[in-house]
Parts: sequence; structure tokens; C-alpha cells
Amino acid sequence: MTMLDRLAVVPLAAMLLAADQPAPADFAADARSIETLVNANYAYLERFPGGRMPITAKLRAEADTVASGRELVRYSERALALLADHHAITGASTKDSRAVFPSYGDLWVEPRGRGFVIEAVRADSPAAQAGITRGDHLLAIDGVPTAAAVAAFWADLGATGGGARDGFAARVLAAGRRDRPRILTVGNPLSRPRDLSLPNLYMQPRADRPEVAASTVGRNLVIKFNDSLGSDATIPAFDAAMATARPGQPVILDLTDTPSGGNTTIARAILGWFVAKPSFYQVHTLPAEERRTGIARQWVEQVLPRIGKRHRGPVTVRVGRWTGSMGEGLAIGFDAIGARVEGDRMAGLLGAIYDHKLEKSGQIIKFPTERLSAVDGTPRERFVPRPIGSR
Repeated sequence: MTMLDRLAVVPLAAMLLAADQPAPADFAADARSIETLVNANYAYLERFPGGRMPITAKLRAEADTVASGRELVRYSERALALLADHHAITGASTKDSRAVFPSYGDLWVEPRGRGFVIEAVRADSPAAQAGITRGDHLLAIDGVPTAAAVAAFWADLGATGGGARDGFAARVLAAGRRDRPRILTVGNPLSRPRDLSLPNLYMQPRADRPEVAASTVGRNLVIKFNDSLGSDATIPAFDAAMATARPGQPVILDLTDTPSGGNTTIARAILGWFVAKPSFYQVHTLPAEERRTGIARQWVEQVLPRIGKRHRGPVTVRVGRWTGSMGEGLAIGFDAIGARVEGDRMAGLLGAIYDHKLEKSGQIIKFPTERLSAVDGTPRERFVPRPIGSR
């Protein structure tokens, strides 16, 4: 029901609702507050010159013009983009917002020399179905050469790119906007360039998949997680799959399609099958508390054995570019308990995100507020799995 529908049916309720809405000046105040929130709470400020959010003069001026909820969402998206952090997102969106990456992306793009190379293609995605393969070059996006499109992305924010920041922009641009197809031009030295019109992952209906899929491959029990680390149903589904494992049978856990992350309850439920005693699996650090009080805060999280659920066979964890957030936490957790973690580099998403409410409007922005590390001190985003097949 639209606001006009409400007005026609219950005008008094509509008037009361309208009276509770923030004034235009409140939306502008919330827009301006984002810089302060990030500087107080973002866990990775050392990535930026002076250890401060890289807000630009253009974005500061835009903040003063924000006068509605929709404009605030758009401004928040633009401000967070300056972090060049795929883990910094808004709680709300508009129909033409850019896709959240990697959850709704299918091409992992990196700058190489003067071009942009596709390092990974998400399985069963529009890009994969169109025949795009690892090693192809992303030549243009919506008819604009990729380098120019990336430069324009940053210029629109009053910023400049370079290095890893350009990879961030290229991936976001290649994932497209939520309400329209993407026109991508791809090619490689052995083929002519191809112009491809691809639906974005919001437009493509998701197949109805179970939380986990278990199969026997040779001697191994293979359990694949279908982007399900945030679903409570994953725990009983995983337990049922593990109940089919023979004593001592090698188990392979496939986390290569877990880009949307999840929660530690599910991660600990999975890890709990493979430990005989309480075991450390990841380290948390909260820089915001140290900034506020001058006292550092750090703690180590444990996984506990699950009563009546124990597997003593070897376990291997498979990961890749679409292993993100909690999937990455599971990877470093399994590494900590002695499992083999193999595959390609993971998404490298920074830390654990917290919700931060903008005071006047109540809108939510999300960004990394805890730093996460393996128990040996390696930052989670820098963890490198073993190549598949290596010893």
C-alpha cells in the first residue's frame, strides 16, 4: 500500500505518520553523521591517509542537500563506497541501487597492467552460462572501456582510484544495478571481443536449493553449502548429512558458494563435529573501544564439542572467491583445528560487520567494526589456502 492509498483510507493515521517523519534537515544531519560514525567505529581506518574516513569535499557538500529517506539511502551508498570495502553496505536500498558484492556478483575482476582481468567466474551464474571464463579480460562495461568506467566511478564521488581500489570499483560495476541487465564486453588474446547482455543476479530467479547437498565421491563424503551459513535450517541439514558418514570416512566441506556470510552459531555447530575438546578458532579485536577508552579489547572465540556428534575422519575444506565473511571464518577455524583448507583465495572481506543506526531517520548502515584474525594472528582477509592437489 502506498502513502497515497493510506491517505485515502485513513487520513488521520496518515497525518500522524507524516508527523513522525524526520524533517528534511534531519536527513541532512544523518548524512553528515556518517563520517563521524565511521571514524569512531570502522575497524580498518589504517587503510586510509591519516587514519580517517576518506570523505571528499564533493560528498560533504552533497550531505547538506539530502532531504528525504531515499536521498539518504543513495547518499549512504555513495559515502560507504569511498571505503572501497565490499563489507560496508546499507541496510536499505533503492530499486536501482548497485548490486551487493560478492553476494550478487558473478565476476571477480582485478586490474592487471593497463587492463582488467577476470580471475574467477561464479558457478552457474549468468556470466558462466554466457561462456565467460577465468583469464578473460573485461574490456568494457555498458559500452564504456573498463578503465574509463572505473575512473568515472571514483570521479563521481570526488575521489581517485588506483590499485586495489580500482578492483573494487570494477567488480561493483560489473555486477550492475539491480533493475537492469549489464552490457559487458569481454575478450582474450585468442578470441574476438564479445558484447554480452547479462541479467544481474537480482533479476535471475534463484533455484530452490537445499541448505546443504551431500554426495559420495570416491571414498569421500562431500557436503556442499548452498550460500546457507545464515539459515537456521542449515544446522539440522548438516547434522543429517554428517549422520551418513562412515566411521573415519574423509569428509570434504565445500564452501565455494557462501558469499553472503552467516553467523557464528552455525559455524560453531559445523566445527563442533570435528573437535574433542574446547578449541580456539578465531580472534576478535574491537578498535572502537580502544579509541573511546584508550584500553585495547581482544578476545578469542572457542568452538565446543557437540554432545553425541563427533567425526574422527580427516576433513578438507574447499574455498574460493565466493567464500565470504562467515565462510572465511569457518576456513580459518578449520585450519586452526588442523584441517586442510584448499582452493583459491577467498573474498577477503574485512572483519565482522555491525549495524549502526542513523539517529534521526533510524536508517541502518553496516560496516566492519571488529577485526578478525586466525588464532596464529594472521588477519582473516590475508589467509591463503593451499592449492588443490598440493601436499
